[in-house]
Amino acid sequence: MTQRVVIAGGTGSLGLAVAELFARRGYRVTILTRFLKTHVNFEQALWDGQTPQSSWGQLLKGTILLNLAGELVDRVPTSQNVELLRASRVQPTAALVDAAKRWGQPTLWLQMSTLAIYGDAGDKLLDEDSTPAEGPPQMAGVAKAWEAAASDAPAGRKVLLRTAIVLQPNSPALDRLVTITRRYLGGSVGNGKQWVSWIHIDDFLNALLYIVDTATIDGIVHLTSPEPIRNKNLMRSLRRVLGRPWAPPTPTMLVRLGARILFRTDPMLGLSGRRALPVRLLGFGFDFEYPNIDEALQNLVGKS
Repeated sequence: MTQRVVIAGGTGSLGLAVAELFARRGYRVTILTRFLKTHVNFEQALWDGQTPQSSWGQLLKGTILLNLAGELVDRVPTSQNVELLRASRVQPTAALVDAAKRWGQPTLWLQMSTLAIYGDAGDKLLDEDSTPAEGPPQMAGVAKAWEAAASDAPAGRKVLLRTAIVLQPNSPALDRLVTITRRYLGGSVGNGKQWVSWIHIDDFLNALLYIVDTATIDGIVHLTSPEPIRNKNLMRSLRRVLGRPWAPPTPTMLVRLGARILFRTDPMLGLSGRRALPVRLLGFGFDFEYPNIDEALQNLVGKS
């Protein structure tokens, strides 16, 4: 019998990439979604992300579950938006936990999380034993609530995926950087000293498969490149790949104003940083295809 993979919140670009990956490996993929999507070529099961129902809850028994559910963080951090970010993660996770307790647990629970749980960590090297920060609330606060909601999730094995910025074509994070750099505005953000933890989409997908195939991996895992980079060096690499000259830094005050007024997003996404390492993945022998930012960007945007 073909094993099923259930993806909660799997209709975005990242979720669909994961679905395609597992389908190629011969898994039966089911996506839990609040609305049926015509562009999704995988089995879809309706859920509201809040109320456990046997119709979708029974899908969890004996499966691999990947919980990606949650609204995009790319928004101004008003109190209303922070609550939206929190609720959109906590409520679906709580519903999945409840359903697994009622109708049968997955063999493997892959719980999405974020390295933003460490807040603005400065130059500190972060591994899986590092302590989460107290703020900012839209970052560390939301992440801690998300992880707490999955703390008693019943599963044969559970892995908490503290994930870096995933560099993926047509994703908001990469597209915005490429756009401003092509317009000759690709200077460092603020002073440019903040650390950026990142991972190429291929390494993200390969790491998921590696975790699935390695039965001894459980607990917290950092999904991030082994070579975090300062913002100023990231932008320098992007300019080089896109064939753009040096550009002046964007002062912190302009970053704050532009993020809120022009892009309607959180300036801390660009001004804060984390220097995280994938210590456990490396310890288990995982081999990154794109550990270096120059090679990653050349592969993702160099041809264009």
